[in-house]
Formats: sequence, C-alpha cells, structure tokens
Amino acid sequence: MALGEKVEITTDNPQLKLEIYKGHYATAHGHANYYIDIANNKANLAQAKAVAKALASKYKNSTMIDTILCLDGMEVIATCLANELTAHGYTNINAGRDIFILTPEHNSGSQLFFRDNTAPMIENKFVLIIAASVATGFTVKSAVESINYYAGHPVGIASIFATTKEICSLEVNSVFNPHDLPGYKTTLAHDCPMCKNGEKINALVNSFGCSQL
Repeated sequence: MALGEKVEITTDNPQLKLEIYKGHYATAHGHANYYIDIANNKANLAQAKAVAKALASKYKNSTMIDTILCLDGMEVIATCLANELTAHGYTNINAGRDIFILTPEHNSGSQLFFRDNTAPMIENKFVLIIAASVATGFTVKSAVESINYYAGHPVGIASIFATTKEICSLEVNSVFNPHDLPGYKTTLAHDCPMCKNGEKINALVNSFGCSQL
C-alpha cells in the first residue's frame, strides 16, 4: 500500500517547511489521518537551524534555561536552539550562558530516568522540553514527571508540531499546528472512523519514521 498523498507546508523561509502525507496511520497511542514526516527537520542542518530560530523567539526574551531535554531524536535542533538562546545580544537573557543538551533513558516501563552523572543536569535546573511533535502528550507528561522527580524545574515545551497549547500547566510552543493541516484528526484506535469505514492503514509511524503496510 502507498504511504499516502504527499503535501509540503511552506513558509516565508524556504528552509522552514513541513512534509506531510494524507492517509490512515497508526501510532503508539492512536490513529491519525496525517503522517508528519519530520526526518529532514531533525537531520538537515539548515532546516534544524530554521526550526531552532523560530522556537528561540518564544524564549530568548523571557525564559531562563539551563538544560534542554530532548525527546524524539531532537538533539540537532536542541543544539541549534541552545546556540540561538546563548548568542550575545541585549534581548537574550541566556546570552553567554552554558546550556546542557540532555537525552533521557527509558526503562522497561517507558519511564524516563537519568544516571548519576547526568541527573545533576536536571537537579535545580530550569529545563525546557523539546519534542518532535506533541499530540496525545503522553511522552511529554512523562518528561515533566521525570524532571520533577529529579528536582528540576520544567519551564516549557517546544516542538515542531503540536495540537495543544498547554500540558501540565506548561505552555507548548510549536512551529506548526493543526491549522496548517486542514481536517487533521487523531483518535484512539477503537474510536477511529477510518477503521470503522474499513479503510486500510497506510503505515505504522513513530518518532523514528514510518513502516508501510
């Protein structure tokens, strides 16, 4: 089965764009009628810089950040974001400071944890969570719980795409949102209208990519 109809969402910046597919896709937490392909946003340096610059504008004037906690393979964008946030300039409150770029580990129960040598990068630190996309919010909520457990201070959530503006009383800032995807819809698997209509699943998708069926 084909992956679906491909569409590119563009902006005034040719490097700030989003590749999407229309179809029927299964995620770990439900079904969606769009697959958002963010592989190039995460791995292409020019695109990663464009995403980071767009996100930095949400924080550089207002938010102290010690650590950027990376979910969904967002290390390249997080590094670019740290460069933007620490660049010298009177509007950057983090100018000249060091920012940790940290990726959590997952245990067998999918809980996030940190080793003894990385936990100090969370403890008593202002932590920004960065994720590829925020839809159900399950992974982000787990990250917030982990930061609190290790005595850190979560200060916000940043992502390439998000369907919500708030999780755990934290503001979610994204570059793209459902307004960019007409008719975007996610549901629990047992409530999926496409399944009820007998529409075959195009692919299984997660933060690493997609596998066609």
